[in-house]
Amino acid sequence: MSAISQANSLLESDPAQAEQIYKSVLTANDSDDRDQETALVKLGQIYANQKDAEKLAEVVRSSRAFMSSTAKAKTAKLIRTLIDFFSSIPGSESTQKQVLEDNIAWARQEKRIFLKQSLETRLVALHLETQSYRPALTLIDGLLKELKRLDDKLILTEVHLLESRVYRGIGNFPKSKAALTSARTAANSIYCPPYLQAQLDLQSGILHAEDKDYKTGYSYFFEVFENLSTNDDPKALIALKYMLLCKIMLNLPEDVTSLLQIKLAARYVQLREVDSMRAVARAHQNRNLAEFEQALKDYREELSTDPTIRTHLAALYDTLLEQNLLRIVEPYSVVDIDHVAEVVGQGRAQVEAKLSQMILDKILSGVLDQGRGCLIIFDPQEEDALYGDAIKTIEQVGKVVDSLYAKTVRIA
Repeated sequence: MSAISQANSLLESDPAQAEQIYKSVLTANDSDDRDQETALVKLGQIYANQKDAEKLAEVVRSSRAFMSSTAKAKTAKLIRTLIDFFSSIPGSESTQKQVLEDNIAWARQEKRIFLKQSLETRLVALHLETQSYRPALTLIDGLLKELKRLDDKLILTEVHLLESRVYRGIGNFPKSKAALTSARTAANSIYCPPYLQAQLDLQSGILHAEDKDYKTGYSYFFEVFENLSTNDDPKALIALKYMLLCKIMLNLPEDVTSLLQIKLAARYVQLREVDSMRAVARAHQNRNLAEFEQALKDYREELSTDPTIRTHLAALYDTLLEQNLLRIVEPYSVVDIDHVAEVVGQGRAQVEAKLSQMILDKILSGVLDQGRGCLIIFDPQEEDALYGDAIKTIEQVGKVVDSLYAKTVRIA
């Protein structure tokens, strides 16, 4: 039995012993390239299972000696495989960044341009994940210059997509849309892998949702959901959550139940992430602010970690609060603010601030009396069309006078 086979048999029962055998394969002078490659990958797997980011980083660093003597394509595949193991280690972002930066410097020194670009793309994605937008944009600028010169459409599509996501993260939606358009232009000239196409559609849906075009956003999310769920991709759940969000934001919360009855959604129905969206839909359908707040509290992890869902639910909460306040103050001409706050179940300061905003936005016709601590509501006034008609008449008379004056000048 070879050393690699022996280590593989011990991987589950005695990982410590397997680790020692893999290390001996790496240090042995008579080991062939295939065994060394297998030993590196298996060591990375052991440390990933042990959640040991530092030892995994050491494996990546020690692999450079082996990679210097192997084919460039094999090198790129090996280093990406090792770095992928970091994703299963929580809190390893800083170590992963350091490893990527070290390997980018090594690839630049070894003049391995495609490997460098691949690692830089990965580093941009990591910066995006940790919300380090400035260094991400700096890397993207350099990458785009190189990729346009080399005309590598596939990586160019990925980088433009990352650029769109970074600009969306900092709230610059015009640039985010422009970057997404560039990504789609590059993708149209090549065969775009299904997963990358799904990511492009997902970003399109998110940007349409930001523009309040939830109907178009829903159609993009449905495409993504179909694409990913047929391939058993776990990220299909994100697309399903966004589909449910669009139905809620379109004031169609009753459609959430029917949507979850389609065949592709059946496997996700019992998941907590889907339960969270169902609870929000139920609260929205009942127009119940307390129920909505309870759903946000019960499913804090599921609803607060995703920035897209968090942003739109904040807007929905604001709308629900407005609707509840309008319903409460509607029967009154003068109403005490403390009473409104008590009925709606919010603090006085928050209710007062919201009422002020509604008055300024002309959603509510009234005035806040700070001295008496009450809201005075005005009767709705019908707009008199007489003034508008008079102005239009004066404008037409002005045009006639100007025309007559022009004719007089010509005759003279």
